[in-house]
Amino acid sequence: MQYDTRTALLVIDMQNDFADPAGSLYVPQGEAVVPVINVQIGAAQAAGATVVYTRDWHPPRTPHFKPDGGVWPVHCVRDTWGAALHPRLTVVGPVVSKGRGGEDGYSGFCVRDPADGTQHDTELHGLLSARGVRTLVLAGLATDYCVRATGLDALRLGYRVVLLRAAVRAVDVKPGDGDRALAELEAAGAALE
Repeated sequence: MQYDTRTALLVIDMQNDFADPAGSLYVPQGEAVVPVINVQIGAAQAAGATVVYTRDWHPPRTPHFKPDGGVWPVHCVRDTWGAALHPRLTVVGPVVSKGRGGEDGYSGFCVRDPADGTQHDTELHGLLSARGVRTLVLAGLATDYCVRATGLDALRLGYRVVLLRAAVRAVDVKPGDGDRALAELEAAGAALE
């Protein structure tokens, strides 16, 4: 991947609950992308590109979680081991937190109130715009949820989107979900590398 000052590497949700086998919502082989992403972080830094991270940062109780009526096990509860970025991940830039108020937060760009469905922007788009970013390079977890939603929103906002296939992994609740997410992103205009 060629980076420059108008490019940002967006590292999506590389948190212990997703990227560690002991995590509550472990993505198969999630930890395997850490060294791949670290190489990309080094390349981005060397070229003067922006590196930004997203993370789930949920309260202990939220309608997003199964015990409170949602579909997901309790995960990435703020200030816990599970919510921390993976310890081997190089962290060199700002971190955008999503789901802080109990919202559903698949996309790094916005969250949705689970009760009334209203959508609210995160600070991500403003942060990237202030730095003159036009191209987003996506890496992280999970292909079929947060990577997919973030990529689709980025395309809608007018960014050029490049997804690094070696730097993502899928949950695959239904077999093939990850492949379908990649196909959807590509059909919407993302480049897959």
